[in-house]
Amino acid sequence: MSKKILITGGAGFIGYHLTKHLLDSESNIELVLVDNLQRGRRDEDFQLLLNDRRVKFLALDLTLPDSYKELGGKYEHVYHLAAVNGTKAFYEMPHEVLRINTLSLAYMLEWFQKENKDGKFCFTASNEAYAGGLIAFNQLRIPTPEHVPLVIEDTYNPRWSYAATKLIGELFVINYAKMYNFRALLVRPHNFYGPRAGYGGHVIPDFCERIAEKTDLFPIYGGDDTRTFCYIEDAVRAMKMLMDSKETDKQSIETVNIGGTEEIVIKDLAEKMFQVIGWRPQSLDIKNGPPGSVKRRLADITKLKKLTGWTEKVSLDEGLKITYEWYRFHPASKT
Repeated sequence: MSKKILITGGAGFIGYHLTKHLLDSESNIELVLVDNLQRGRRDEDFQLLLNDRRVKFLALDLTLPDSYKELGGKYEHVYHLAAVNGTKAFYEMPHEVLRINTLSLAYMLEWFQKENKDGKFCFTASNEAYAGGLIAFNQLRIPTPEHVPLVIEDTYNPRWSYAATKLIGELFVINYAKMYNFRALLVRPHNFYGPRAGYGGHVIPDFCERIAEKTDLFPIYGGDDTRTFCYIEDAVRAMKMLMDSKETDKQSIETVNIGGTEEIVIKDLAEKMFQVIGWRPQSLDIKNGPPGSVKRRLADITKLKKLTGWTEKVSLDEGLKITYEWYRFHPASKT
């Protein structure tokens, strides 16, 4: 019998790469991908996945209750990745970020506990969950473990619309899993990057586009902030390992960070990209990050390694080169 898996947000960045990884790593598998194609794209890359006989695609709006009649049931794993993401969206349509992300998760959990409670549910939370504690109180363990207080620093700043949906999302998943006795996994991604990560609002894709266009004066926002970056193939491999692991079933619900280990200042990231790609602008324009942008992010991935034995395989230099080459041949102007 084939392993049946559902991925919402299947046409998006993580969904596409997770699908590709699952197809490459398992032969006896049946994948159902759901996306409303608002942000995810049915481009040439995605169409190649749909040509695989093991993949079925459903174009559905998960904020509509009737959509769930199309999903069926009996999935071994459900990855709920669907969400409105991207810093630009947080500022331009925070009300839609809140509505879409929260409604779709609430309906998804209702469907899961009725039709699929013998399966395992994965919810992608966010490293934004940690930002408020550092900004509001200047107190946050670095590297940051999973169980620290989570804070919304400013409810009037629309940037927090996304983080708020991820915090309430974690509460939804934890309490539904406890109430209906199903297995659940909360993963907190830390700056996944790679080909097909979208346009606008993400630092590495933005840098790729500016370098490809040879932008001079070269803007760098939040130049003194630090981040760690995790290449997408390493990231989705970690997600699959966590979902497959019997260790993550022992507590019924687990919360796990996924992220890289090389902390880097953003202006140094730009310099690394210039070096890797072989072009450097004559002038830099280093600016402050937008209000609410956290100064430092570094995940403690001890739990991930303990549960799965996961390690990074793709170095930052290698990942940046691959990502740049993809964006060079897929500029935003052609999408």
